[in-house]
Amino acid sequence: MAAYNNISGRRRNTQHKKPKISASRRLFLKTKILKKASTLLADENEQKKIDREQTLSERAPPLQLSGLSVQDLQNLCKDLHQKIDIVDEERYDIESKVAKNEKEIADLNHKVFELKGKMKRPALKRVRVSADAMLGALLGAKHKESIDFKANLKTVKKEEEKKEEVTDWRKNVDAMSGMEGRKKLFAGPNA
Repeated sequence: MAAYNNISGRRRNTQHKKPKISASRRLFLKTKILKKASTLLADENEQKKIDREQTLSERAPPLQLSGLSVQDLQNLCKDLHQKIDIVDEERYDIESKVAKNEKEIADLNHKVFELKGKMKRPALKRVRVSADAMLGALLGAKHKESIDFKANLKTVKKEEEKKEEVTDWRKNVDAMSGMEGRKKLFAGPNA
């Protein structure tokens, strides 16, 4: 695609620009970047696994069930149930906070969208509503009797236009041009 240079007005060719880097070099760099990204991703996943195991070992140490009596097992179960209840309450609180924040974010995004003015307006349908129904919708229960809007309009009398008789247009043209007498001179006896 050709474009014009602003200063001289000459055409310059923008379509056939040569890249500053060769295709083989570009391919080599892309493969290097992809290899590095894959190793970083693998390292990150490994670190996440290690962090997860460490957190689980801190919060829930492995249970020693061997050699415990029935009473000790029951107490252990009660303790675990209490911990589960506490965790469920925390999870519920966090879920409610997240839902509230998401709703607030959606509202703010909606406001930003409205301020930008790029909101799609739905196609509105034309609806016929009588004056009484419109007043009923606007005023609600206050509107009880019907109002005659036509009674308040001013009456305007139209003057009838003078109608002219429809006649042969050729006679009118001849009469207007003042050629009746002279026409007879040129027409001859047949006219």
